[in-house]
Order: sequence, then C-alpha cells, then structure tokens
Amino acid sequence: MILTVATTPFEGQKPGTSGLRKKVPVFAKPHYAENFIQSIFDSLEGFEGRTLVIGGDGRYFNSQVIQTAIRMAAANGFGRVMVGQNGLLSTPAASNLIRKYKAFGGIILSASHNPGGPDGDFGIKYNAGNGGPAPEKLTDAIYARTKTIGSYRIATSPDVDLGRIGETRLGSMAVQVADPVTDYAQLMQALFDFDAIRALIATGFTMKFDAMGAITGPYAHRILEDMLGFPRGTVMNGTPLPDFGGHHPDPNLVHAKELVGLVMPESGPDFGAASDGDGDRNLIIGRGMYVTPSDSLAILAANATLTPGYAKGLAGIARSMPTSCAADRVAEKLGIGAYETPTGWKFFGNLLDAGKATLCGEESFGTGSNHVREKDGLWAVLMWLNILARRRESVAGIVRKHWAEYGRNFYSRHDYEEVDAEAANGLMTALRGKLPALVGQHGIATADDFAYDDPVDGSRTTKQGIRLIFADGSRIIYRLSGTGTAGATLRVYIERYEPDARRHAIETQEALAGLIVLSRSIAGIEQRTGRAAPTVIT
Repeated sequence: MILTVATTPFEGQKPGTSGLRKKVPVFAKPHYAENFIQSIFDSLEGFEGRTLVIGGDGRYFNSQVIQTAIRMAAANGFGRVMVGQNGLLSTPAASNLIRKYKAFGGIILSASHNPGGPDGDFGIKYNAGNGGPAPEKLTDAIYARTKTIGSYRIATSPDVDLGRIGETRLGSMAVQVADPVTDYAQLMQALFDFDAIRALIATGFTMKFDAMGAITGPYAHRILEDMLGFPRGTVMNGTPLPDFGGHHPDPNLVHAKELVGLVMPESGPDFGAASDGDGDRNLIIGRGMYVTPSDSLAILAANATLTPGYAKGLAGIARSMPTSCAADRVAEKLGIGAYETPTGWKFFGNLLDAGKATLCGEESFGTGSNHVREKDGLWAVLMWLNILARRRESVAGIVRKHWAEYGRNFYSRHDYEEVDAEAANGLMTALRGKLPALVGQHGIATADDFAYDDPVDGSRTTKQGIRLIFADGSRIIYRLSGTGTAGATLRVYIERYEPDARRHAIETQEALAGLIVLSRSIAGIEQRTGRAAPTVIT
C-alpha cells in the first residue's frame, strides 16, 4: 500500500557542496529525511520504471534511512532499486554502479569525512545518471522544493532484508541487493596492473592501509589482501562501524596519526595510505615522506602512462581553485589542458563527460579520474602502488625527483573550525571590500573573488573564494567550507613556489611563515573570530 503523508517544510534543507548534511538528531526528526528525499524525487523527471542506486557508508542512522528511501522509491514509481549488501556502498562504488548499469541516478547516505555516531553527522545526496553529484541547477531545484513541500509518498512494507544478496520485490518495484565490492574491484583490475603490484609485494614491499573504521575496509580487505596478496593485518580498522570506532574519519595528518606514527619512521613500512568515511578521499605517505594531495595529483598525472588504464595519456588535468598549482606545471609540460574549478566534485563532471579532463583533484584529500564521477580514495592508492611497482623507487624518491623536475609548491591549509557563522561571514564580506586596495601591497598582483565560467555549458559560478595572488606566483586563498554541520569552517590556503631544489627540504610551515603571518593580519582573523591559531593544519 502507498501512503501520502502530509508534512510541512523544514528550514535550512539547502544542499552544500555534496548534499545535505546535518547532525543525526536533526535527520531523526519526524518527516525530516522523508521531506528531503521527496524533494529530490519531485525535482526529477522521467524516472518511472528506471533504476535507482542506494547505499551509504554505514554510519549511525544509515540503515533506517535506507529502508525509508527504498519505500519512497517504490511509492514514487522507480522500477528497480540496487542497494549494497547491508546498505553499504562507498561513494565511488555507487558512482560506478550508476554508470555500469545505466541507472537513472542514486541516493548516497553519507557525511563523508565528518564524525559519526548518535550525536555525529549524517548526510543525503543525489547523484545523477552520469554517476556524479547533482549539478547546481538540480540542487537549487531540490532546495526550492524543500521550502514548499506539503506531502511525501511512501510504501508500507516490512524492512527489506539487506543482508541477503539477491532480488526481492516491494510491490511493483524490484529490490536487488548486490555485493558492494565486486563491481568496483573489477573496475580497478581493468585500470591497474595487478600482476606488477604482486611482483612488487614479492620483493618484500610492505604497506599499511587505515580504513578508519569506515566504508573502505571491505574494499581494502578484498583488493589489497585477497586479490593482491598483501598479508592479513595490512588493513587497519577495516570493519565499518556506526561511529567509525571513535575515529574522526578524515584522512589527514591529525586524524590518521596512528597510521602516520607507523609509516613515517625509518623502521616503518614502505607505503602508507588511508581513506575516509565514504571512501572518496585518500592520504598518501611513504617512509619519511608525507605527500600533500596537491603534489599527489601532480605526481599521478606525470606518471599516469605507467598504468594500463591511462597508458594512452591524459586529455587534461582539472583541480579545484584552492588546490596548489603543481598540477598546472605538469599539464603545461605534457601540452594538455589545465582547468581550475570551484570546490566541489560536481564541477569536474562536465569536463570529464566532455573528454576535456582525465584526472581531477582537490586539496582536501580527493583525487579521481574519468573512471567514475566521484573522487576515489582506493583508486588513488592503487594508482600509487602501480607507479611504485613500475618505478621501483621509494615514495620519497619519487616525490623529490618530481620537485627537482617541476619545482616545489610549498603548500598548507589552515582550518578554523566551528567559527561563529556571523563572524566568519563578516570576515569574508570585509575582505571582499578590501580587495581593490590590496593590489600593489605586499607584492599582491591580483586580488579577486573567484568566479568560474564552465567551458562546456557556459554556466557561471561566483563567490567561490577570495584569491590573493602575488607577483612571484604565491597565493593566499580564503574560503568558507560547505561540508561542516556546526558553525562555519574558515579555510585559509597558503602556497609558495620554489624552483630551487637546494631549498626543497625546508619544513613547510617555515617556508610559508611570512605568508602565514600575512594571511592572518590581512583578514583580521583573530580580531573577527577570536581564534589566535587554526584548529587543524594540513
């Protein structure tokens, strides 16, 4: 039976850079999740009888909302739902399923790298038929619908048994429970030389992968240990848990400190990596060497032809605006396009679909390619392993040779988390007002509020972050993040290019010290936010 349930709008159901994210108690309010899911369906056309992919990262409240989404999909006319076993799907694996099986779209339940648990974060986002996050035109329509919604449709039925692989029916709709790993693992085998990686392992090469109690555990166990042959125990924290085992599942130097402590010493394994809550981010470290996400993108691009999936070369490289310019130097040498987009993976979708870019990356530990339409943590790890297998050099050796050839972009991000939202917005407004006067001061050549003109569809996106670009190529970027659920997060990105290899060994914060001081004084960060220092430095 299908029910039409009367409801009233909730304020603030505006999707951010990757869907709607709020605290669990907010999503647990009666009708809250249902309102947003119905608003998604009301903003779509032509899905009757089509397939919808549903899955999530296993965080607290995941199983309840998946059952709700399945019932609502049935009530709204979808012909089939594909759902990961036990409701689990990494974000890149969901994108792959949408693309491989030509689904109409997908609903992904995740708050990505944000903490989980009863008082943690939850999220819902819609991915379109290309497998990528909904474009702004669609998220704007969804938000508009959340403000006027008066009812939602839902089927009444017992919970679907998500633990059993196979197909059942919910009224006229088929529900297919699929192994969440198999299709993704097959895609990775098509892209990378597993035999070469096995040969590297046979030499005694060692690694540690930290799944952080999150979704990539089953994928890493299957691919790294079962298929490639790394010994059991290579994968740490490999069981997805509703609260991520107390981890903050953000793969950076602060939250992945257990992994960093194992790999960085001279006695550590050769290679270390981690992924986040929903499997779309990555941390790459080697013995004695942390690889920044910006450098990782550039190094993967420079070495891509060593892997089977990219042996014919790259069409172009795209990066988010705050990401360092290191990848631009690789694109220039390769003679391919270099694209600078706003933050948010959805902005890469048009470039990938149009064949203008092959590799994409964000400084926030996200890297990916045209194999799906999301960033992909385990993909990046496997690409690094393939390159290490072909070059037979250490991570540190590869990074230093890259710097010697292209120069080093010293780079750091300073996050001021859970800042009072009014204060953060006031800081950005004041800074925008100062931009014309800043040109010519402190060596600043350009000061603007980044706007992006999409080269594929001609759309324009404004107010994407304040850029101070210096005459020597250095940059200071200010941006408010759209991924948090409490207050505002002010992100400050500091970058300095150093061509002289004799100066590449300087510690990053030391190399950037002058720009760091300037970044705080120009924006009046302490005066406006009360914060004398950032919460997290990466």
